Amino acid sequence: MAVTLHDVASLAGVSIKTVSNVVNESPNVTASTRARVLAAVDELGYQPNLSARSLRSGRTGAIGLVVPELSLSYFAELADAVIRAAEARRLAVLIEQTNGDREREIEVLSSPRMKFTDGVLFSPLGMGMDDADRLRVPYPLVLLGERIFGGPTDHVTMHNVEAARAATAYLIASGRRRIAVLGAHPGEVIGSAGLRLVGYRRALDDAGIAFDADLVAATTLWHRANGAVAMRDLLSRGVDFDAVFGLNDTLALGGMRVLQESGRRVPDDVAVIGFDDLDEAGYSLPSLTTVDPGRREIAERAVAALVERIGGAAVPPREILAEYRVVERESAPALAH
Repeated sequence: MAVTLHDVASLAGVSIKTVSNVVNESPNVTASTRARVLAAVDELGYQPNLSARSLRSGRTGAIGLVVPELSLSYFAELADAVIRAAEARRLAVLIEQTNGDREREIEVLSSPRMKFTDGVLFSPLGMGMDDADRLRVPYPLVLLGERIFGGPTDHVTMHNVEAARAATAYLIASGRRRIAVLGAHPGEVIGSAGLRLVGYRRALDDAGIAFDADLVAATTLWHRANGAVAMRDLLSRGVDFDAVFGLNDTLALGGMRVLQESGRRVPDDVAVIGFDDLDEAGYSLPSLTTVDPGRREIAERAVAALVERIGGAAVPPREILAEYRVVERESAPALAH
C-alpha cells in the first residue's frame, strides 16, 4: 500500500499540513520540524504526487537535460554530475538524447515533453550560431557546450582555447616538437574541435614552432574507433611525430591503442595527451595524461543557474566559464620526471 501524508505526519508527530509544507518546500517551517519530517519521509519511503504538486505550485520538481549521445563517455559523466547536483536540490532529471542531429535538437526544444520539467539544460551539437534565436523558448533554459555564443540564455561552458593551449604547451615543455592532433573538423570555427585547434596553434606560435597541416588528422565523430582510424592514417602517411593531442580522451585512447599495436612506445617514443579527464583515463595502460575542463563545476553551476532562472531571476544572459587543469599521468610525464 502506498505511503500517505497521514503516515508521514503520524511518524513525525506533526500535522498533515506541516508535512505538505515541507514536501512543497514552504519556508514557513522551522529547521527542526523540517528535519523530523524529512527523516520520516526517508524512513517510510514516501513519494510525493508530482502531478498534484505541479497543479498546485506550477512546478514539477524536475529539470531536463538534453545531450547529443550518452554513448560518449563525456556526456554520460556530465549527466551523472548533473543528476548529483540536481538531487542536492531535491530535483529529478529527465534526459533526452538528440544524436547531435540539428533537426532533432530543434524538435526537442519545442517538444510537449518539456512541459514535464521546470527548466532545461541544453547541449546542442548540430545547431550553430545561426540558430541562436531558436533558444528563445517559453521556459527557463541554460545552454551547455560550444556551438552557440552570445545567445539569449545563460551559457555554461569551458575554456576550450586556453585549455587546449595549456595541453599543447605541456607537451612542448616536456621536450616534444612534432605534435599530432586527432579529431579536427576541417572548416569548423565555433565548436569544440575548432576552438581546441585554435588553442593548439597558439601554443605552437608561443614556442616558435611552425604549424604543419600534415600533423592534423580529421575525424567525423569522437569515439575510440575514430581515434584509431585517425592514428592509422597518420602512420600510413609516414608522418613524423613525437607526441599526440587527442581533442578528447576517447580519441586519445583509440589512437594510443594503435600506437602500441604498431610498436611505438608510449611515452618513450610518443607522448599522448587527451581532453576531458574521463574516469577511464586513469585506468588505461599507460594511464592517460589529460585536461580536466571542469566538468563537475560545469554541472554544478549550470544546475544552479537554471534553478535561479526557475525562481524568476531577471538578470541579463550570463556566460559562465569553468576552470581547467592539466592532469599529469603516465602517457605524457613532465620533463622534470
